[in-house]
Amino acid sequence: MDKKMLCAAACAAAFAPAAALACSSCGCTLTTDWAAQGFGSVTPGFRMDFRYDYLDQTQLRSGTHAVDRSSVAIPNAQEIQQRTRNLNYSVFLDYTANADWGVNVQLPYFDRYHTTVAAGDTDISTSHTRSMGDVRVVGRYQGFEPDHSIGVQFGLKLPTGGFHNVFVDGPQAGQPLDRGLQPGTGTTDLLVGAYKFGALNRDWDYFVQGLLQLPANSREDFRPGNGINLNFGVQYVSFESWTPRLQINTRIEGRDAGAQADVPNSGATLVYLSPGGTFHLTHNAHAYAFVQVPIYQRVNGFQIEPRYTLSLGVRFEL
Repeated sequence: MDKKMLCAAACAAAFAPAAALACSSCGCTLTTDWAAQGFGSVTPGFRMDFRYDYLDQTQLRSGTHAVDRSSVAIPNAQEIQQRTRNLNYSVFLDYTANADWGVNVQLPYFDRYHTTVAAGDTDISTSHTRSMGDVRVVGRYQGFEPDHSIGVQFGLKLPTGGFHNVFVDGPQAGQPLDRGLQPGTGTTDLLVGAYKFGALNRDWDYFVQGLLQLPANSREDFRPGNGINLNFGVQYVSFESWTPRLQINTRIEGRDAGAQADVPNSGATLVYLSPGGTFHLTHNAHAYAFVQVPIYQRVNGFQIEPRYTLSLGVRFEL
C-alpha cells in the first residue's frame, strides 16, 4: 500500500456512532482506518467499510470513580443501571468525487441489551432493542493545500432511528426506555469538523481531528446534549503487510435536556487509549482490529461504562 494512501485520512468514526449518549460511551471516537473515509484521496471512486463494535457497559461510575453497587441502597431515588451490552454494526459508504470533494454515509444497526433498577424499584427491568440507528451524511473539502492534508467536514445526523422502544420485562415492562438508550435521538444534528494529517518522518504518520455535533432541534420533549470528538493518532508505515496504529480518542458530551431526558445522569468526558492496526489482505481489501481502553472518565450522576471496547472491520476500495 503506497505511502500517500497510508497517511490519507483522518477518521472514520469520529463522526460515527452515537451508541448511547445518556448511558455514555460507545466506540464513537475511534478511527478504524485512516483511509476508510477517503480523506486525502485524490482518486475518484467508491469505498465501502463494514464495522463491528462490541462494548459491554457494566461498571457503575459517578464523577471520576467506580461505584460499588453493594454500597448503593435499593430502592433508590435515582435509577441504578446494571448493564448495557452493545453489538453495533455499521456500513460506511464513501465517494470521492475529485481531489477536493467527497462524501461519506454511515448506516448503523444496534443490538442493545439493557438492564436497570428504576428509581423506586427493587427488581431489574430489561429491554432488548434491535433496530437501525440515525443515518449520518458528512461531506468533506480538502482543497486548501496541494497535498490535501487539511480538510473540513460538514453534514447532518438524520432522525432515521426509532425512539419509542419500551422495556420488555420487569416492573417497567411496557414503559419507554430512556431517550439516551433509544436507537435514534429523534433530532437532526449538525456535524462540523476539521482534520489534518501528515508525516512525522519516513516511518511515522500522524493525524489530528475534531468534530462538533450540535442538535438543531428538540423532539417530543428531548434534546441531546452537544458533543465534541477530539482525536490524535500515529501510525507506523514501514511494514508491508500491516500498519500498526495508536490513538487517543476524547469525547465530551453535554447534558441532555427536556422532560424526557435523564438530565442528572447524562453528560460526560471520556478519554480512550486505542491500540490496533490494519492488515492488507489484497490491493483493495483491508481488515482492521482495535481495542479501546478508558484512561479517564468523568460522568454526571450515575452512569455505566465499558472496561474496554473491541472494533473489527473490513474495507474495500471499489
